[in-house]
Amino acid sequence: MPPAGDAPPSADRRARLRRAVRRTVLARRRPLAALCAGVAVLAGVHAVRPAEGATVAVPVAAHDLDSGTVLSAGDLSIRRLPVGSAPDGLETHAVGRTLAGPIRRGEPVTDARLVTPALIAGYPGRVALPVRIADADVVGLLRVGDHVDLVAADPRSGTASYVAVDVPVVALPAPAEQRVGSSAAGVTGRLVVVAAVPSDVDGIAGAAATDLLSVVISR
Repeated sequence: MPPAGDAPPSADRRARLRRAVRRTVLARRRPLAALCAGVAVLAGVHAVRPAEGATVAVPVAAHDLDSGTVLSAGDLSIRRLPVGSAPDGLETHAVGRTLAGPIRRGEPVTDARLVTPALIAGYPGRVALPVRIADADVVGLLRVGDHVDLVAADPRSGTASYVAVDVPVVALPAPAEQRVGSSAAGVTGRLVVVAAVPSDVDGIAGAAATDLLSVVISR
C-alpha cells in the first residue's frame, strides 16, 4: 500500500497528461485562435448568405439588334435569372420572329419586343396596321413610340389630305432588301406598323391603295 499522501499512479499519470496537453495548447494558442476565428467567419457568412432560389431561363439579345431584325439562333443567348426578377411575357420561341424595335445586348426578349398582338397592349381599342410609307428615308427618322399623322398624296391631282392623326408607331420592320429570303425588286418605300383606331382603317387602307402615304411627326 503506498505511503499516506502519495497520489495513486493512475492519478499521477492523469496529472502529467493534463500538464502536457496544457503546454501543447499554450504553445499553439495563436494558430488555434486563428483557426477558431476562421471557423466563426465562415459560419457567419453561411448564416447571412441567402438560400439559392429557383431560376428561370431567360432569352436575351446576344448583341445589339436593330429594329426589324428577323431573329436567328446566333442573335440570342440564355441567361438564368431568379424567378422573381424575370420579366413577364418571355418569348421562348423567338427565332424567326421580327423585332418591333431595337434592343441592347443582354436585354430580355419579350412578346412586347416582337411584331405580335402584344404590340398594341398599351393602346386599348386600337389595332395594329402595317402601312407602306413612300419615302423610306423619312421612315429612317422614326422610332417606336413616336406619334405621327398619316397624309395621302394623289400623284395625279397633286393634292394631299390627312387620313389619320396622332397615330402611335409600334414597329419598324426592316427594309425588304435586308430580310433573308426576300426580294426587293419592285418594292418601294418602307413598312411602318401603327396602332390605328378601327374607324380609320378603311380610309388608311383605301388611301394606301391609290395614293402615296407620308408621315408628319406630331410628337
